[in-house]
Amino acid sequence: MSEHVDIERPSGSVEPSPALAASRLRDLHPGWLAAAMGTAILAVATDANPGGVAGLAPAAHAVGAVLAVAAYAIGAMLLIAYAARWVRHTPAALADLRHPVLGGLHATLPGAILVLAVMTAALGERLMPAGTVTAVVAVLAVVGTTLALVFGVAFGYSLFTGDAPAGAVNGGWFIPPVVTVIVPMALTPLMTHVSPGAAPLLLFIGYACLGLGFMLFLLVLGMLHDRLVLHPLPPAQLAPSLWIALGPIGVSALVPMNLARAGQMVFGDNAGAVITVSQIFATAIWGFGLWWLAIVVALLVRYLRTGPVPFHIGWWGFVFPLGAFTVATITLARVWQLPAVDGFGALLYLGLVAAWVVAATRTVASIRSGQVWRR
Repeated sequence: MSEHVDIERPSGSVEPSPALAASRLRDLHPGWLAAAMGTAILAVATDANPGGVAGLAPAAHAVGAVLAVAAYAIGAMLLIAYAARWVRHTPAALADLRHPVLGGLHATLPGAILVLAVMTAALGERLMPAGTVTAVVAVLAVVGTTLALVFGVAFGYSLFTGDAPAGAVNGGWFIPPVVTVIVPMALTPLMTHVSPGAAPLLLFIGYACLGLGFMLFLLVLGMLHDRLVLHPLPPAQLAPSLWIALGPIGVSALVPMNLARAGQMVFGDNAGAVITVSQIFATAIWGFGLWWLAIVVALLVRYLRTGPVPFHIGWWGFVFPLGAFTVATITLARVWQLPAVDGFGALLYLGLVAAWVVAATRTVASIRSGQVWRR
C-alpha cells in the first residue's frame, strides 16, 4: 500500500492549507468511523453499570451520557467528512472499496450510524425528549440499514470479482457482517412505536438481517481460520483486525434475545419458548467468543514480544469488538442471574476502558503529529 506523504514546495515551504486539507480528504482512511462505534459502545456499556453496584448507578448513567455526547460529535464530524470524500473524491473512495484490506472498513460508515441508533435507544432519554429519541432512532435505523446492505453487497462483489490472494484474508472482512447483525438492535426499539401490522415486518427484517450477517460471519471466520493455520501470521499492523471477530460474536449473542423479547406480541403463547431458546443460543455463541478472546490476547502478546505494533487508525478495531462482547457478557449475566459472570463483565469493561483510552490518546497524538494522515 502506498504511503501518503505531505507534499512540499521546492522552496521547502509546506503545501498551502487548502491543498493539504484536500489531500487529506482524498486519502481519508475508511476506518475512521470505528472511533464513533467504539465510543458509542463504551457509552452503552458504561450506562449498564458493569458489576451491578447500586451505588455506582448514578455515576455510570452520568458518564455514559457524556460519552454518548462525545460519540454523537465524533460521528457527526466523520460522517460529514465521509460524505464529502465520496462526493469530491469518488475514484479514491471506490479504489479503497476494492482494496482487500481497506475495503471492508467502509462498513464502519453504516456501522457507526447503527451503533449510534442503539446507543440512542439505550440512553437517549437522558439527553433528549422521548419523542425525539424515537425519531432519531428511526432515522438512523433506516439510513444505517440501507447503507449496511449497500456496502455489504458492494464489498462482497468486489471480492468475488477481484483477485485477492489467500494471504489477504483479514479481520476487517468481519465488519460488513457485524454491521448487518447490528440492524435488528436498531429496529427492535421501534416495534412498540409502530402499528400492529408493521411490528411483524420489523421482526421479520430483524431475523433476516441476523441470518444474513451471521452466515457471512461464519464464512469469513472459516477463511480467516484457514489463513491463520495454513499461512504465517499477518504482519503486526494487522494485529488489531484479529479482534474484530469479537464484534459479530458479541452482537450475535445480543440480537436473538432482543428479538425474542421484542417479538413477544407476535409469538403469543410461544414467546416463553422463543426467549428460552434464544438465551441458550446466545450463551453458546458467547462461549465461542470467550475462546476467541483468549486466542487474540495470546496472539497480541506474541506480537508485542517480537516488536511494536505500529499505531494506525485500525487500532480502534480493539475497541468496538471488545465493547460488544462486554455488553453481551453483562446482559447474559443478568439474564442468568449469575453474579460471577457479571463480575467478569466488569473486568472486561475495565479492559474496554483501557483500550478506548489508549486508542483515543494515540489518535489525538497522531493527529497532532500528522502521522494519522499517512497510510
